[in-house]
Amino acid sequence: MAEATETEQAGRRIRVVVADDHELVRAGLVAIIDVEADLEIVAEASDGAEAAAVAREHDADVVLMDVSMPEADGLQGLQLIVDQQLDCVVIMLTTFNMGESIEQALRAGAAGYLLKTASTEEMLVAIRAAHRGERVFSRAVQDRLVDSFLGRARPAPEPPAELRLLTEREYDVFIELARGRSNAEIAGVLYLSEATVKTYVTRLLAKLSLRDRVQAVIFALQHGLVPDEDAD
Repeated sequence: MAEATETEQAGRRIRVVVADDHELVRAGLVAIIDVEADLEIVAEASDGAEAAAVAREHDADVVLMDVSMPEADGLQGLQLIVDQQLDCVVIMLTTFNMGESIEQALRAGAAGYLLKTASTEEMLVAIRAAHRGERVFSRAVQDRLVDSFLGRARPAPEPPAELRLLTEREYDVFIELARGRSNAEIAGVLYLSEATVKTYVTRLLAKLSLRDRVQAVIFALQHGLVPDEDAD
């Protein structure tokens, strides 16, 4: 656990709102943030409008805002926070290194832009730095900004080679898992027993070097393996 910061020593923890329409991703972010001595999750939201509302209600310091959400997306949520002149900073989150939305977010007043695949340490450092008034970016986003400034285009990413390690059935289970289905739901869709599904999930996570189901969802979204709206 990180050492106490000036905020904690002053008697107030950094109040954080997590906004993401994917429940598994949201739960993963909450889990890594809320155990920190100087950080506190004060609310969760599933779209941009709700994020702005709970940020105001709970006097948030930092909002982690997913870019792509139904109803009101992250950019709309950011604009609502700016328009209401709320005393908080917004870090945009995405599964993709999206060039156009980066520029839009920064022009609208975002404090930073991170990929959801950022490490736990990178995420925690970014929250504290943004609260101090610093700009925060994932390394991949920094590279994209530099390439954009220099007029260079990056090639489209190749499908991840790790997928070749999966058997056809493991891949089927992985896709259903990435859509947010439980083991019981996967078993029903693929006509397997829950015990068999559990075995497949354990194997595929190990083969893909993924820690848990949250990382599996992020991995699938990042590589375009399932539509964003399917990963509930």
